[in-house]
Amino acid sequence: MKGLRDFIRLGPALIAAAGAAAGAATAALAPAHAQSRTAAVGCVAPAELVRLTHPLKRVARRLAAAQPLTIIAIGSSSTAGAGASSPGRSYPSRLAVELKALLPRAQIKVVNRGVGGEEARDMLARFDRDVLAEKPDLVLWQVGSNSVLRDRPLQDANATLRGGLKRLRASDADVVLINPQYAPKVIVKPDADRMVDLIDATAKETNVDLFQRFAVMRHWRLTQDLPFSIFVSPDGLHMNDWSYGCIAKLLAGAIHDAATRTTMTATAGTAP
Repeated sequence: MKGLRDFIRLGPALIAAAGAAAGAATAALAPAHAQSRTAAVGCVAPAELVRLTHPLKRVARRLAAAQPLTIIAIGSSSTAGAGASSPGRSYPSRLAVELKALLPRAQIKVVNRGVGGEEARDMLARFDRDVLAEKPDLVLWQVGSNSVLRDRPLQDANATLRGGLKRLRASDADVVLINPQYAPKVIVKPDADRMVDLIDATAKETNVDLFQRFAVMRHWRLTQDLPFSIFVSPDGLHMNDWSYGCIAKLLAGAIHDAATRTTMTATAGTAP
């Protein structure tokens, strides 16, 4: 009877302890489960979404002459790497790795100039120090997300974007724009699609390349039927290790194609 009384007295505590242990075990298994799911997902996107329209002429010239290549990635938190498990998992860091695999003989430096929370006007204010001072051969400008999140007027973003592109083009660097991420906290905003359209139109009107991150991530969600948990961090906004790595891989392929396309065209044009 004493044993029964002790069980009745201690039972709730024992059950709670068992539940806590089970919960801890489940939490410990969750990251491994998530990693196994992402490991099984292929990094793919339709060619028309990742191909850069214009050849990267300066990059092509530098590569053809076996000269070092400097790439500046400027942007906000998704350039800085928010949501990644380490700085080495940010898209610029992964881009350097992917480009080295594609161009093993080239000397390529990728500099991460992302600052969380910034809008286009903030980035423009540090162009001289953080971008142009490096004498870049290629500038990757990720822009638009924070303006959308803060419901900024689109006309302000348009003017700033055009002003920034004018300065970058004057430096003779190749330029690739990168539009916002397709993530829950972005796509619920009323101007999300309009911002994507504005960046697309500006790229076309100024003859600047655009990497369509928004469309690629939308393809993952709507066509491949990947849950947001595969490629968006738990905060519903930032990307994660898998999506940063995949975007870097796709972007590296696009850069390689746009640069070698120029080289092959020039070679064909000089043939006797």
